[in-house]
Amino acid sequence: MQNKTSAETLIHWLLDESPTSLQVFGQEKGFNENADIVRAADGTDLNEFWNEVQRTIALRNADRTTILDKLTVRVSGPTSEVSAPTEVDFEEASEFGQPVGIKGSGGRFFRGYDFKFYDLAIRYTWMYLAEADLAQLRLNHNLALEADVKIRFRKVMERLFNPLNGNGYTDKNEPLTVFAAYNGDGEVPPTYNYQTFSGSHNHYVVSGNTAITSANVDSLALLLTEHGYTLQRSFNLVLWVNAQEAAIISAFRTTTGAKFDFVPNPALYGGKIWVPDNGKYVGGPTGQVPGEIGTYGPFHVVQEGLVPAGYLVAIATGGADNLQNPIGFREHSNADYRGLKIIPGQRSQYPLIDSFYRRGFGTGVRQRGSIAVMQVKAAAPYVIPAAYDPSTY
Repeated sequence: MQNKTSAETLIHWLLDESPTSLQVFGQEKGFNENADIVRAADGTDLNEFWNEVQRTIALRNADRTTILDKLTVRVSGPTSEVSAPTEVDFEEASEFGQPVGIKGSGGRFFRGYDFKFYDLAIRYTWMYLAEADLAQLRLNHNLALEADVKIRFRKVMERLFNPLNGNGYTDKNEPLTVFAAYNGDGEVPPTYNYQTFSGSHNHYVVSGNTAITSANVDSLALLLTEHGYTLQRSFNLVLWVNAQEAAIISAFRTTTGAKFDFVPNPALYGGKIWVPDNGKYVGGPTGQVPGEIGTYGPFHVVQEGLVPAGYLVAIATGGADNLQNPIGFREHSNADYRGLKIIPGQRSQYPLIDSFYRRGFGTGVRQRGSIAVMQVKAAAPYVIPAAYDPSTY
């Protein structure tokens, strides 16, 4: 009978399914605590490293990358309402009449956001932990943090460069349209400064030539400012370009036919002020944005290697996590599922051995007029850059 009980006990322990009466924890039962058992090769207590991991995850959730920060605003539902203010006019007053009443209102547009969970796992064997030092463990953790930034950045850029609305998405079996920037889908942009638009209005355009010109950049600026995204209304207008296009734009001068002079960022030249050849430069965008190489007209020009060569991206941003930012970054309605999470695996006494990293989010364009993308190409149609084509991921 004793042998049978011992065999049953062994089987339960091997299968990690011991009944409560057979569970043994800690030194009081002849076992070392987990802090005494699992140490890295350099003597680091891996439970302490687990606490370090948790702290860095918390910091990551509080921090945001510069590009994502300028592009997005956080939302927590499948849809949100965006309004475009209407304009009102005075009428001539009469001696006895009552003035016309106004009611602040605007065009109401509902924008949709998709949502998915993404995850990865880091698994260690006890033999690996016996040989690995803290630096090796931190490497894997940092790779997971980098993967988190990459997936968020890629999905935001996919939405930015994709001219097609996401019409096939459903949220809890309810159909939902995830919009691109204005793409000629029939939606009529609201009137601004008596400028009217049609349902064929399109913000995904081609340059009409094989090399970018100053007129192309001017036309991108117009696509934003004609909808009210202007310096006067406290927007930052940012032009993202690859090094290939940056080299051309940095040579724009009024003396050679450009509408404006490109003015290099003084910070790149020890704070010295650069004066254009014609001496007529009197102002432009105030302040600086990260990565700025200079200004051209209303734009802060940012050279960014993650923008594909042959494409220019113009955006209007209201600032960090601002409601006027072009793209909504959807997080879960339950705050417990927001941000990057690290979850202990099946061996909860030793969470580091089998840990899961998880992020849930989605995207969708909120302000359709605050994005304009140009492909440097002799003739239409506009084509999504291969790097951000969702069909290749």
